[in-house]
Amino acid sequence: MSDARGEIENLLYVYAERIDAGDFAGVAELFAHACITVAGAEAETRGRDAVEKLYSGTTRLYEDCGTPKTKHVVTNPIIEVDEAADRATSRSCFTVLQQTPVLPLQVIITGRYRDDFERVDGRWRFARREMQLEQFGDLSQHLMVDAQSMTRA
Repeated sequence: MSDARGEIENLLYVYAERIDAGDFAGVAELFAHACITVAGAEAETRGRDAVEKLYSGTTRLYEDCGTPKTKHVVTNPIIEVDEAADRATSRSCFTVLQQTPVLPLQVIITGRYRDDFERVDGRWRFARREMQLEQFGDLSQHLMVDAQSMTRA
């Protein structure tokens, strides 16, 4: 049997790997059974198709590489597992760096993830993610929407 904390931590890192690769279908697969929200916003996104549409409609991909030219760094995961209930929670921090032809390497946003997980058929998966957007840099080369307008101050 695998370690629950390790499996859940891997899900956090696989998310970062997939979004940095521009693999929105892969991101959507991770959240196929989950709800995604942004703290301070009323909207929620549920299910594979809606998640893929969310990412493809808000995140800029560059033609030369097919990626957003970002590096999502997930740190400080605090994971609490309830083995008997097949449930877990995680709190972690994220830092997104980006470099483009017009943007030197820099941090473009930081925040926190609040995640709920469930174990189904012996495998852990995302059940819910709340993104808490905290510090904003130059997102003009990354997002096709205004991230600050998505949250209440």
